[in-house]
Amino acid sequence: MRLSLKDALFLGFCAVFILVTKTALRLHLKIPGHSMFFTVFFLMLARGCVQNGFAATFCGLLAGIMTMILGMGKGGPLLIIKFLLPGLAVDGMALFLPGLFQSLPLCALTAALAGATRFLSTYAVDILTGMDPDVLMQHIFIQSSGNLIFGIAGGLLVPPVIRKLKAYGTI
Repeated sequence: MRLSLKDALFLGFCAVFILVTKTALRLHLKIPGHSMFFTVFFLMLARGCVQNGFAATFCGLLAGIMTMILGMGKGGPLLIIKFLLPGLAVDGMALFLPGLFQSLPLCALTAALAGATRFLSTYAVDILTGMDPDVLMQHIFIQSSGNLIFGIAGGLLVPPVIRKLKAYGTI
């Protein structure tokens, strides 16, 4: 299925908003996982508004590439995976749950799954840096729990926003 110009621009803007919020949240808040709030929100919004099977994945890919090019994180090419995996989770859940973006519990479940995908990318980065296994598991647990909580919070905002966009005829 081909993307229309409107849909492609919307996905691009969602990717830019992920990047902008990641830049704004580079403040040292000492809260692990706080950037997942906007990442999950914009990935789910992208998939909820664009009826393409890989809309969130494409949005995540764009955000990951831009983040890597601008050097906004640790991990180099692994940065792409940090955005691609949550997008794949959102697209996969949208494929199996047709009324996903109208239901708060389903959006919370999807957001939790998308937030939990950071477990894999954090694990990969920590293993590649040669972290001690005991410290690695503690680090992954702390990071993943924060990502999970903030991901769910971001996912719960999606149904009301999509409802408003539909009411105003934007989508």
